[in-house]
Amino acid sequence: MSWEEVTIGRSGAAVARSRGVYRKTADPDDRAVDLVAEGSRLAWLRGQGIPAPEVLDCRPGLLVTAEVPGRSAAEPWPAELRPKVIDALAEVLVRLHALPVAGCPYDRTLAVTIPEALGNEVDLEDLDAERSGWTRDQLVAELLRTRPGTEDLVVTHGDLCVPNVLFDPETCEVTGLIDVERLGVGDRWIDLAICTRSLTSDMNAQWGPELAARFLSRYGAEPDPGRIAFFRLLDEFC
Repeated sequence: MSWEEVTIGRSGAAVARSRGVYRKTADPDDRAVDLVAEGSRLAWLRGQGIPAPEVLDCRPGLLVTAEVPGRSAAEPWPAELRPKVIDALAEVLVRLHALPVAGCPYDRTLAVTIPEALGNEVDLEDLDAERSGWTRDQLVAELLRTRPGTEDLVVTHGDLCVPNVLFDPETCEVTGLIDVERLGVGDRWIDLAICTRSLTSDMNAQWGPELAARFLSRYGAEPDPGRIAFFRLLDEFC
């Protein structure tokens, strides 16, 4: 079987595809890339009725999944279909966030994610524009200063950027959530902050602020600038 390298995405693993199968590989000793944890989350997510890739093989350093039909929101979409894509994106997130928190075995609350963040290195050359030039000490100080006092807990995707959701190119229905290694119980604004940032990024100019606002409205949320800023800052450490 011949494999074609996939260069889109920033999972930290090497990704390749071949005849309807995707393969991720990583150093089994690299604690930053836990493919067994990702495979477990994919299987759990499918068991909840949320579209996600089927796990074909999963062990330390290896994750093999069946290809999900469709294409991501990071790819070009005709202007007339973009609102339908945004609506479908909001609707699948509503479904995900409606899953019972008590039934989710994965913890992504701040009690877990902040210590994890403080133990990670930060790519200071790849910060969001509003933090360009910051030192790691500045990032840490702002993270601790702005930590929310409460959490609105739901089952979160954890990295809900536009390459990580696939859609049917004709119906615009969601066919799969991918790259779910950060999935778990956490504040709903983890997903809302990262998704709206992705939709308004220069890299995804076909969407923009108007459709990002439509996404929030369709989801049923009013903008929360404080939580948006905090969770985007937390994502700098991931």
